[in-house]
Amino acid sequence: MDNGFFKNIEKKTGVNMKEIFELANSLQHANFKDPDTVRNVIQKVSRIAGKPVSKDLEDQIVQSIIKDGKQLDFNTITKMMNKK
Repeated sequence: MDNGFFKNIEKKTGVNMKEIFELANSLQHANFKDPDTVRNVIQKVSRIAGKPVSKDLEDQIVQSIIKDGKQLDFNTITKMMNKK
């Protein structure tokens, strides 16, 4: 992809594309049965998205992903964060 394309996305969203790519790479081999790993990912997404996540909401997301078998991806976490 064109670097200018990503710069344009960064300007429009305020999200650093390097951080998004680093997050995506970290998700590839992460153990989503481990609560600490899931919390770490939730906190990264929260920081990148600029949306704070309360401890209660974080607990709900972690429980949903680990116990209910939900898949962890950026969209799942974003949807859960928007429910608050």
